[in-house]
Amino acid sequence: MLLGAGSDAEDVIQEAFVKAYRKLSRYRGESSFRAWLLAIVANETRNLHRARSRRDGLVLRAAAANPESQIAEDGAVGGVLAAERRATLVQALRLLPEKDREVIVCRFLLDLSEEETVTMLGWPRGTVKSRTSRALAKLRALLDREEVRRG
Repeated sequence: MLLGAGSDAEDVIQEAFVKAYRKLSRYRGESSFRAWLLAIVANETRNLHRARSRRDGLVLRAAAANPESQIAEDGAVGGVLAAERRATLVQALRLLPEKDREVIVCRFLLDLSEEETVTMLGWPRGTVKSRTSRALAKLRALLDREEVRRG
């Protein structure tokens, strides 16, 4: 899934639809219904990532406490590495200025079109284009720096 829910994508989408139905009266029509619904899906995905991070941390602590145990090593290691990559990306996104972070989330995490991003953020099209380009460059630099730091 685009937002990184992986095998839990169906659960995330189902939960998002339930929340959207419950909060349908709050939809004001200021943006497209698609953008509003995708924002709810993105929030549910973030909730899933937070839960996974906590679970992965527990797995790492359990493995460190008992090094002899073979806790489905390949799957656990792969899951931990994927969680680390997600955490690194999220951390880098949090370091971006708010407006840069907003445009990246809209364009790439919510997969909104340029026009939908213009509508959602209320910015001119040129601003969305230029800020997207600059924000991606900043994000790449942050991720490169993090990769160098880790060795």
